[in-house]
Amino acid sequence: PPFSPCSPSNGSSRTLSVDEMYLSDTGGQYLDGTTDITRTVHWGVPTPLQKEAYTRVLMGSIDLSRLVFPPNTAGGTVESFARRALWDVGLNYGHGTGHGIGNFLSVHEWPVGFQSNNVPLAAGMFTSIEPGYYRDGEFGIRIEDVALVVEAQTKKPFLTFEVVSLVPYDRNLIDLSLLSPEQIRYLNAYYETIRARVGPELQRQGLEEEYRWLQRSTEP
Repeated sequence: PPFSPCSPSNGSSRTLSVDEMYLSDTGGQYLDGTTDITRTVHWGVPTPLQKEAYTRVLMGSIDLSRLVFPPNTAGGTVESFARRALWDVGLNYGHGTGHGIGNFLSVHEWPVGFQSNNVPLAAGMFTSIEPGYYRDGEFGIRIEDVALVVEAQTKKPFLTFEVVSLVPYDRNLIDLSLLSPEQIRYLNAYYETIRARVGPELQRQGLEEEYRWLQRSTEP
């Protein structure tokens, strides 16, 4: 087959170690939907900068995901919520905060997203939420979830997001002291949802090692 830049080769492959961060950008096409999920992990001892940067990326992801906003709000109006925790300490990222995701269609689907030329957000739209942080030659961080725009539980019909990607974040990289009580409550509720929805399916498939990993990774 023709060479793909994502294919391993004897010339470019190298051994994984516990001393580095790894960014895993995953996705699949299924008959009932499309996934685009990125997680960043570190299996050893992250540096203070790596841990703070990861935590601030996570804070931005949470802040945008739990945002309540008026109908007909453009994504570009709210995308700075994903950057604010990084901006607070003079950090930023150089790519878009998210893109529309088709239902068994295109994984980067126009015209939904957070750019200035995207359409206003409306209930039923799927978008990615994916803040990050990168230091050239050192490490890269991105947290990407698929989120559904839903009606919020407000007196007037406002909107919010429901994250439908059910994958834990790396506890090894989270500095809890930076998180607000609201952000911790959000994380705990998200982990409860993962346990309730994914746990029984792992048990049904007899994947006991994976089930134990899930329980450890979603402790409050």
